[in-house]
Amino acid sequence: MTNAPTPPVDVVLPCLDEAGALPWVLERIPPGWRAIVVDNGSTDGSADLAASLGATVVSAPVRGFGAACHAGLLAATADVVCFCDCDASLDPTLLPTVADPVLRGDLDLVLGRRRPTTRGAWPPHARLANLELARRVRRRTGLRLHDLGPMRAARRDALLGLELADRRSGYPLEMLVRAADEGWRIAETDVPYAPRTGRSKVTGTWLGTWHAVRDMSAVLRQPPAGTARDGRAATVPPPAAVPPREQVAR
Repeated sequence: MTNAPTPPVDVVLPCLDEAGALPWVLERIPPGWRAIVVDNGSTDGSADLAASLGATVVSAPVRGFGAACHAGLLAATADVVCFCDCDASLDPTLLPTVADPVLRGDLDLVLGRRRPTTRGAWPPHARLANLELARRVRRRTGLRLHDLGPMRAARRDALLGLELADRRSGYPLEMLVRAADEGWRIAETDVPYAPRTGRSKVTGTWLGTWHAVRDMSAVLRQPPAGTARDGRAATVPPPAAVPPREQVAR
């Protein structure tokens, strides 16, 4: 009996009551890549649905976005790991655009810069909070990023080496800040951002956004983990086979 081959990329999908979005999301995972759905206490049958659709399902019983993301990272076995929201706001078919520079060894961390496809895709309060956090990240790290997007890619072992500790909404920001402190090559590339399927748990409400900003502000108050190289985030050039910005919704 032979073991199944290691996938080239594992896709971590934090999940809390996303049964309405899961079929669309999972059918759009790139061929040969593995979807790891991390169930964070769903009550709508998301875990069973994901398993029936062929995903690897991991349980993260302690509530928190960071707890779910980190459980997925620990469960991953591929060299490169992507993270993506599981609410159909981001299209998994675009993950290769984010992951390819990491797979090639050109970059260490790539973020998807969200570009709303409709006026209601990104509530104004959440967008303003994101802009302010990006400004504070620039001041803290020197990186000129426009978005702290949840779609991202990096190498698994390198991510584990960052020893991320936040298990709430600050996890994605802690990843970015610690990577910058370590001198990682970091960039962003545009990805369309559509209205989510189902009820938002964070950015769709003022309270959820406030909790996220609070968690991220705590991360920014932490002292640098080390001395970072003076770098600025570049923009990832689109693959040659894909027309450049025309495919991205503005």
